[in-house]
Amino acid sequence: MRQSDLEFSVNDVEEVDLYEVLGISNSASKVEIKKAYHKAALAHHPDKVAVEEREEAEIRFKSAKQAYEILSDDDKRHLYDTHGMAAFDPARGGGQQPDMDDILAQMFGGMGGMPGMGGFGGMGGMPGGPGRNVPRKGRSVEQEYEVTLEELYKGKTTKFSNTKNIVCNQCEGSGGKKGSKSHDCSVCNGRGVKQVLRQVGPGLVTQETVACGTCQGSGQIIPEKQRCKKCKGKKVVESKNVLELYIPRGARQGERIVLQGEADQLPDQEPGDIIFTLEEAEHETFERAGADLRAILKISLAEALTGFNRVVLTHLDGRGIQLNVQQPNGKVLRPGQVLKVPGEGMPMKRSDAKGDLYLQVDIEFPEDGWLKDDAALQRVKDALPKTKPSEAKHEEVEEVEVEFEADMEEFGAGSGDPRAGGAEWEDDEEEEGGPQCATQ
Repeated sequence: MRQSDLEFSVNDVEEVDLYEVLGISNSASKVEIKKAYHKAALAHHPDKVAVEEREEAEIRFKSAKQAYEILSDDDKRHLYDTHGMAAFDPARGGGQQPDMDDILAQMFGGMGGMPGMGGFGGMGGMPGGPGRNVPRKGRSVEQEYEVTLEELYKGKTTKFSNTKNIVCNQCEGSGGKKGSKSHDCSVCNGRGVKQVLRQVGPGLVTQETVACGTCQGSGQIIPEKQRCKKCKGKKVVESKNVLELYIPRGARQGERIVLQGEADQLPDQEPGDIIFTLEEAEHETFERAGADLRAILKISLAEALTGFNRVVLTHLDGRGIQLNVQQPNGKVLRPGQVLKVPGEGMPMKRSDAKGDLYLQVDIEFPEDGWLKDDAALQRVKDALPKTKPSEAKHEEVEEVEVEFEADMEEFGAGSGDPRAGGAEWEDDEEEEGGPQCATQ
């Protein structure tokens, strides 16, 4: 969004019907309000329309945002329903003013040029006017950037287009023609900011300092005929460039990558930064913790009993990982057992070292009916260890029927007992590493 559009949220508020903006009735629920806002925001997003329609789309997009911010908040909605937009206009004594920093962040923080991101438009600091403490550096733009585990393993470099504001070289950031004279903004008296009251609760208000919407925070007004033809008095113009984002090998979730000075530039300020926060996408095979990786190792019952030598999975760089597991002294692999492969985890930054790969054994049992005849069944029985007879003595033994497709969710169903559904069984299994009977 451009700074000149800011006036729409401050000076023209009394002309807006928020329900009409979102196309809903004044009895709409919060869910309906949210759906209507998402629909309007998608329909009027500046990046989704033709260039010649962008200015109107920006206004409609901002209007939908403003309507949602007010109508989705119970207190703000009550004020609006009672007093209309006058309740939000400090010039008319309104007691609540939308947070200008939030509006600026939403309006000036759009992202573009990359999949899933809009244009990097105006999110810099406010221009400085007389009597204002001008920030040394403009506002930075922050954005999450999703990366796959493969990209974090191998590293990634990507290029994208960036649109930002830079100081107009024709007027050198003055906003006016050579020799033009500006005068103090009559609304903020040249300060670029003004004091407003904001309601923070029933009967409670607080005083806030917000940017002046009339002069866009500059404190100065240049007569229209004396404004710079190139920037039209805005002091900045749009500039497009191509940036390169480098993600090093071994980078982690939440890590921030800073492109210094690539956000908006404003007069008397250093440009802000573009800051990407890495968001690691879920992987279908591996889980990561620090520099270590974890995966499930699926093996057959025969492999669990006799060992194996084969490729068990494809690593993040495309290599096949082969394991030669020959059990010494007849040892067998058991469900849940963990094997560690040293040095096959994630790369460590600024190092040639890697973490470790942990493989948790999951044994896949044969399908029903895999033993085709009694002779095959007998051979398996002969090969496997014999079952030890029970040492318990019983006065009476009864053979009972058994169901093979039972569900532990039926255990204690409808009894109201907190142990129903196998709750204690599952808890004990997690804590002790195996199923335990619930004690009575």
